[in-house]
Amino acid sequence: MWKVLLVEDEVFVRESVREIIAWEELGFTVSGEAGNGAEALDMIRQDVPDLVITDIIMPEMDGVELLRKTREEGYTSRFVMLTCMGDFEYVRQAMEYGASNYILKLSMSVNSLRETLSKISNELLKDKDNRGIPSAAVQVTSGRDKRNPKELLPLLHEEVTSHPEIQKILQYIHAHYPEDITVKSMSVYVMMGENYVSTLFKKKTGQTLIHYLHLVRVNQAIQYLCHSDLPVYEIGNRVGFVNDNYFIKIFKRLTLQTPSQFRQSQRGEPEPVSL
Repeated sequence: MWKVLLVEDEVFVRESVREIIAWEELGFTVSGEAGNGAEALDMIRQDVPDLVITDIIMPEMDGVELLRKTREEGYTSRFVMLTCMGDFEYVRQAMEYGASNYILKLSMSVNSLRETLSKISNELLKDKDNRGIPSAAVQVTSGRDKRNPKELLPLLHEEVTSHPEIQKILQYIHAHYPEDITVKSMSVYVMMGENYVSTLFKKKTGQTLIHYLHLVRVNQAIQYLCHSDLPVYEIGNRVGFVNDNYFIKIFKRLTLQTPSQFRQSQRGEPEPVSL
């Protein structure tokens, strides 16, 4: 079953979307619901859905910002935007960030939802066939196949073609990984469209730009963990993670260990036992 997260601040709309479709017949299950983008982003970080169906206009964080942040953090969940007639500038932005489709609330019906879900299901199956793993799990490839991130990076370099803009971005990431790097900043750097850069980078490397950045940062963190006594929070900060908890989460996603566990395993130290 493909996991779906419903994001809508109007409870009756959310309930309508949930109730009018026999989700399981189409291969989907509603795994969670959120009332705004900020709440939804936290839920995505905890349990990555295959599909996010979200309203565009919401308090705290709108649907476009939610989509932008999930892409920046390397998540590949499909997005379908729920919109009103006057929201088309937001729709345009959402499509630039890679939204799969949009549905007008006023004309939303069982048929329109079924058609959209069928389209998304085909896209997800194609991703699974191409990768051999579900779309939402792409960002943990290096952890799932038990390759150390520092072993994966040379493989990425081998896969990259001589495309000059992608090479330029790769060189920048390796030279400036502790800095604030986003898809937007890299698109400005190479003077190309943001959505085009995002698509091109993934095509040429097999990874999203942010996922590749995470690999580089974790690879550098491993060097500090193995060859220094710096505390974990300082290592995270040195390699570009301003948030301690986020550093630990990304490190564990890629290595299947926390930074402390990794350091202990390299030094042969027993893990502390909680009493």
